[in-house]
Amino acid sequence: MTGKTNWDQYHEYEGLDKILTAQKMRSAEEGNPVHDEMLFIIFHQVYELWFKQILFELDDIQRRFSSNVVDDRDMQPILTYLGRIEKIFRNLVGMMDVLETMPPQSFLDFRRYLGTASGFQSWQFRLIELRLGLRREDRIPVFGGEFDEDLRAESRKAFNDAEGSASLYDQIDTWLSRTPFVDWQDYKFTEQYRQAVHNMLDQSAQHGVSADDITRGKAKFESIFDADKHDQAIKDGLWRMSAPALQAALFITIYREEPVLQGPYRLLQHIIDVDALIAQWRYRHALLVQRMVGMGAGTGGSSGYNYLMDTVQKHRIFNDLFSLSSYIIPSDALPALPQQLKDTMTYGYTKAA
Repeated sequence: MTGKTNWDQYHEYEGLDKILTAQKMRSAEEGNPVHDEMLFIIFHQVYELWFKQILFELDDIQRRFSSNVVDDRDMQPILTYLGRIEKIFRNLVGMMDVLETMPPQSFLDFRRYLGTASGFQSWQFRLIELRLGLRREDRIPVFGGEFDEDLRAESRKAFNDAEGSASLYDQIDTWLSRTPFVDWQDYKFTEQYRQAVHNMLDQSAQHGVSADDITRGKAKFESIFDADKHDQAIKDGLWRMSAPALQAALFITIYREEPVLQGPYRLLQHIIDVDALIAQWRYRHALLVQRMVGMGAGTGGSSGYNYLMDTVQKHRIFNDLFSLSSYIIPSDALPALPQQLKDTMTYGYTKAA
């Protein structure tokens, strides 16, 4: 009998010769095998494979967002691939359960074989952060230098290429800024919404709210409505997103049930979910490090737990989308959309001939 069996074809297609022989336990090579080193290696290798998949999805998403006008037919694959990234990060958070089965003593027994190796050196994860929109100047300094200076040349090139292109954050900001319904014919969303906010706050005086609190409430909203105040808020670090994008995101969030806004709203929710899951992953990672090494230095010489906990807050990317919840008013205070605009935001084929 000649030829390859189905088993051989599967083995070759999946490249199992390379994958299943890529686990080199240094403790065993040194003649002092530590059982849990295998778990540690496989855990991180699986992570790197999932990081590769996330970057693959981002390639397609960002290619579709790179056009001056995003084709309507691109929305479904964009939502699918963003949803896939979300599910992958949810899986990565859950995978921490497996690594937490390793006792601290086991990690200590093989830790010395890691040398200066550290999860911080995962260039794929750093590239994901950058591609999503984490800026170099927003990163917490580690090791006294730039985060990518010790990477391999091909990894640094990937960073340089990404920094020379628009991040997903930049692309979404540009895409939101083109939302047509925020300023449509005689309808101006910012004017209508500002008036609704002022009416709501003025009426709150009847419930004992002080005049000073009402004034402060109105002033808070002006960082969205007023271009100059928004620019100042960006300088003060209160906002990052442009005023047109922020107004559009608020408009989409408020009027999300309108048919043409349902897809954009789902997109914003996927982005929020991805950012939240990355923060959850950072938090779980910090707790895992504390479990394994206490408050001591992390592998590779980082400050370990303290550094990782700092990144939970300071390495967030889409904070503006989360902050929008502070600028939503009750449904019964919302200004009604003009009927002609509502008709425009429906699917044309639903109209009678």
